[in-house]
Amino acid sequence: MTNPEIELIWQEIMADFSSPAALWQLLIIVLAVGTAFAINGALRAYFMNRLQDSTKPVLGVVNRILFPISALIMVGLARYICAEWMHVGMLRIASRLLLAMAVIRVLVYALRYIFSPSGWLKTLEHVIAWGIWLLVALHLSGILPEIALALEDVKFNIGKNPVNLLVVLQGMLTVVATIFVALWLSRLIENKLMRADQININMRVVLSKLVRIVFIFLAVLIALSAVGLDITLLSVFGGALGVGLGFGLQKIASNYVSGFIILVDHSVQIGDLITVATHYGVVKELRSRYMTLRKLDGTEVIIPNEMMITEVVINHTSAEHKGRIQMPIQVAYDADLDQVIKLMRSVAEQHSRTLKTSNVDVHVKGFGESGIDMMLSFWVADPEEGSSALQSELYQNIWKLFKANGIGIPYPQREIRLLNTSVSPE
Repeated sequence: MTNPEIELIWQEIMADFSSPAALWQLLIIVLAVGTAFAINGALRAYFMNRLQDSTKPVLGVVNRILFPISALIMVGLARYICAEWMHVGMLRIASRLLLAMAVIRVLVYALRYIFSPSGWLKTLEHVIAWGIWLLVALHLSGILPEIALALEDVKFNIGKNPVNLLVVLQGMLTVVATIFVALWLSRLIENKLMRADQININMRVVLSKLVRIVFIFLAVLIALSAVGLDITLLSVFGGALGVGLGFGLQKIASNYVSGFIILVDHSVQIGDLITVATHYGVVKELRSRYMTLRKLDGTEVIIPNEMMITEVVINHTSAEHKGRIQMPIQVAYDADLDQVIKLMRSVAEQHSRTLKTSNVDVHVKGFGESGIDMMLSFWVADPEEGSSALQSELYQNIWKLFKANGIGIPYPQREIRLLNTSVSPE
């Protein structure tokens, strides 16, 4: 082994293997782990039901690291106390293992907090856990310094700067760690913004996306500076990116720009009932590149944001989030129009979905070939629920009232006249 500290620890463990010192250290580790487990369970049961939703993420972090950190503290105190009269090699090994456990738990919790549950997330969690345990195993075996020296021997040039493989790996880990912290902080701010009811939903989405972009950009700059790379190299990358956007990524860039325009000008908002081309449904989600439209039959359509800018979009939802329903009805010419208007208005007013703050209107639209054309118009507060079932129910109620009051609904009639019908003599 090339690590003197690790070599000394293992020598102490081997020397104390059959001595009372080993038993004392094992007893201390068992007591520390048991006490930490009891403290963790008691505090979790006490605080979990007493905290608000905004503070539960913080409790989640504390809950995950409380067990290994509290055990680590107790093992550390025992190590310093017992070091006066016996070897503490086993306690040192236990401290490193508990520290690795705390790091893994924090990283896994942060990943679940930043990203939505998915298959790749579980795979990433396993990769991180096994990677950290592998590093701990290499460290405790004393092989890690030898691997570091071997990586330093692999040298090459980036431009005029000589680098080695170890520096490249350290730089990559620094960039990943910095972006990871930036995503975690941006998610905290995003959750607070999405709970701010006094801000428009579109503005909340815009601000959350801008915060994430700014944090990631700053994280990359900080990481590159920490690694020692010249930040002016980003100007070359920015020029290349601009050329790529200008030629090969026109549609993607157009969709992103269109997405921010839609979010800022409030032309379409989440929950609106709209028609885009042949698609009719409720806006479920507004993303940077596309919009998700949930149709009334339950299917979802992904519409590029560019289409929302270039195509004609019909928004059936007003600024007060209400929708207008119009129902054409034809009555016979001998019907009493005043009674017809009264009955049609009463049917719409008595329905539970009809908006009580808006008027129910019945208009005479014209005189058709078979009868008088009427139009029933009213507003509903939940246009995203659709109108087919509502109109069917109202038509049935109107039909029953018309039959009860002797009002006829005409059907097309044709008169056939025969001219010059005289029969010639045989």
